[in-house]
Amino acid sequence: MNIVGDMKVGETPTRAKFSLHGPEEDFDPRITAHRGDLADIALAGKMFAPHYAEPIPMRCAAPKAMIRKQGNKNSEAVSELLHGEDFHLLDVVGDWAWGYCDHDGYVGYIPVHALQHQRKTAQPTHLISARAALIFVEPDVKSGLLKRLPMGAKLACSELSECGNFLKTGKGYIHIRHVQEIGAKLVFDGTNNTVAFAEQLIGAPYLWGGRSGDGLDCSGLIQMVLGQTGQTAPRDTDQQLKTIGLEIAAEDDLKRGDIVFFPDHVGIMVDGERIIHANIHWMKTVAEPLSDVIARFGKDVEKPILARKRLG
Repeated sequence: MNIVGDMKVGETPTRAKFSLHGPEEDFDPRITAHRGDLADIALAGKMFAPHYAEPIPMRCAAPKAMIRKQGNKNSEAVSELLHGEDFHLLDVVGDWAWGYCDHDGYVGYIPVHALQHQRKTAQPTHLISARAALIFVEPDVKSGLLKRLPMGAKLACSELSECGNFLKTGKGYIHIRHVQEIGAKLVFDGTNNTVAFAEQLIGAPYLWGGRSGDGLDCSGLIQMVLGQTGQTAPRDTDQQLKTIGLEIAAEDDLKRGDIVFFPDHVGIMVDGERIIHANIHWMKTVAEPLSDVIARFGKDVEKPILARKRLG
């Protein structure tokens, strides 16, 4: 029988009874773990649910796993959990775990086999900073391959190899040029450059809900590259519009690293003229003139640009 942590697949976590006092609070269902039959225990007293559950701390053990609206492989993807990222599990139904991501609170269903209990995994120490990284059997690029991890994935690394070019992981070795320490400020050309990470993702295929170098959407790109430089960002474009950066004065020109918001779309400026964005038009991440993007939006909306933001 399959086990998730100490819980058998098909069983639900222990549930306590609570009562609601006063009217329910307004909430965003994308980041509020509440279903018709079950809710996160943190919502007890704020939102009514027949049952509440204490989250079980889990961690993604697969290279990556899509998070979906429903526990079905054909259900719409809403986001993606990467290797080493944490997930708060509230329920297991068949092959699907329901809960929310630790890094942005996004709620959904993820294949239960992609998760492991946190206490059975080592605390991640490093972040994949290249578009993708390979885990080798030995500290040698000529040795066999064990795994491929996308940009943004986290893993626990220990001692440096004798040759000085590889770090030991729980399984195999990873080259030092493909990782950075979690929390470290990685420098490109003398600056902490968010755009440099975005430039590595040029050519990555467009994937609705994706947020890795293997495939990503527009807001996934922004969340990813900001995360690489230690800046947190919510998952979706409208959430990012409300929380990221400061408005740029109308008379000021755009510059490298500025964020430009369109209706249901977002990108990051390479310089004053070009923007990097993951988009459906090209079905990949591209750098192109901002004027071309404005022209395409201008066919359908009166105000192509909703906001221009500058990061602190």
